[in-house]
Amino acid sequence: MKRILVAEDDANIRETLADLLSGEGYAVETAADGEAAIAAWRGASEPFDLVMLDVMMPGKSGYDVCREIRAAGSRVAVLMLSAKGEEIDKVIGLELGADDYVTKPFGVRELLARVAAAIRRAEGPSGAVRAETASESDFPFCGVRASVKRYVLEGPGGSVAVTELEMKLMKVLSAHKGEVMTRDTLLNLVWGTNYYGTTRTLDQHLVNLRRKLERIGGDTSLIRTVHGVGYSFIP
Repeated sequence: MKRILVAEDDANIRETLADLLSGEGYAVETAADGEAAIAAWRGASEPFDLVMLDVMMPGKSGYDVCREIRAAGSRVAVLMLSAKGEEIDKVIGLELGADDYVTKPFGVRELLARVAAAIRRAEGPSGAVRAETASESDFPFCGVRASVKRYVLEGPGGSVAVTELEMKLMKVLSAHKGEVMTRDTLLNLVWGTNYYGTTRTLDQHLVNLRRKLERIGGDTSLIRTVHGVGYSFIP
């Protein structure tokens, strides 16, 4: 049974989410704020498979909780929930290491599909994705070096941490260098064929990745946007 921690300060939403997820066969634990979420995550007798975080909670926000989880080296799936729909809010969550971002109000089927997809991704790639992303060797990318085991990019301007999805994106683009890859193809290879979301998620991850590359002196012009189609990596 997959275990999910739901952190939401609104009692009605928290109970609704717990009932919904329990009805789908998940073991659910809840927290009313960020401090309680961190305590539950750290004190769990068994690790959680997914942590669902409301962004705007008293005390520690969902962003704060996500930051602490990733700083501890955990790769647990993190799904952010928020009434905020601005792009910058989503970018912040993704930069902190969240796997997905769902804006309230959301449909039940969409939420359940995203939960299942996030858990599958956290468990590891399979099939064609595994063949292209399983290597543990460092590799060059846009004039810097990607350390697969440490999830770090190192360049002339220093080093910067990357998320698991950002690392997968770089590996897939490197494996298909010179090819024009559609957004749907990249979503299938990196997020999985059962991902329930939009191509905007891919675009936001690439925006974040480009910013990190620029920060350490990487050449982001090598990742080319093919308008109306997708992306191409031209080393």
